[in-house]
Amino acid sequence: MASIMICMLVLVLACICRTADAEGAAPLQALIERIVAGYWAYGARDERALAELSAADPALADQWTRILDCWEAPVTVNAELPDGLPEDDTLCLAALGFQLNPDGTMREELIERLKVLRAASEKYPNAVIVCTGGGTAADAPAVTEAGRMADWLEANGVQSSRILVEDRSLTTAQNAMYTLELLEKQRPQVRQIAIISSSYHIATGTLLFDAEAVLRSRPVTVVSNASWLAPNSTPNVRLQAGALIELSGDVETAHKIYGGAYDIHQLPSMEM
Repeated sequence: MASIMICMLVLVLACICRTADAEGAAPLQALIERIVAGYWAYGARDERALAELSAADPALADQWTRILDCWEAPVTVNAELPDGLPEDDTLCLAALGFQLNPDGTMREELIERLKVLRAASEKYPNAVIVCTGGGTAADAPAVTEAGRMADWLEANGVQSSRILVEDRSLTTAQNAMYTLELLEKQRPQVRQIAIISSSYHIATGTLLFDAEAVLRSRPVTVVSNASWLAPNSTPNVRLQAGALIELSGDVETAHKIYGGAYDIHQLPSMEM
């Protein structure tokens, strides 16, 4: 009986601790939401929310200030990788996937991204390559974007030993999260990343990979990019905001933003 009572007491204490942690995290997450959604809605920093976050958690406030710096920084979109990047395996070429056809074959846009990646891999033959993208084929659930990408690269002369496959991600935020997790485990020497994607997606990819590195406290930065020139080259700021909220851990709010159901009018007014 005594052992049963002890077990029950442990469970009660664990529930109390989890509740306290959730209650403690909720105000901080609300401040992060104000900071991100406010910048998306108004194009300006919510200095009041940043000050409140700094008072509550200075380290977290510093992270989100640095992420805002990344969001504000201009991104030059390149058709090919420039000269002057590291010639060794401290450089990673991170290739972002694109939704597959229902039967699991690659769409033309993904193939065009891979052509850009192959050229980049030839220019920097020692760079690590990460193909990132999960299962998005409606009629072929076992097939993944990253798997198809890796197969194409190998069929077109890229050594398989250079390629890492990240095949869990279904959003660009997850591309960043899972790629950095994979690099940390398997290629910890990587310090610089070049994003390979479509032109409209480069700024978003750069922002999210830099933001995830900040949140992970990893010494990794996005230094360049190469892209397929898509007909529409304008980044979507709303989706960037949703992705940053997803990186913060609030997936529910992120999907409201992605789906257009988030009401920005609920935000406190900012003193402009």
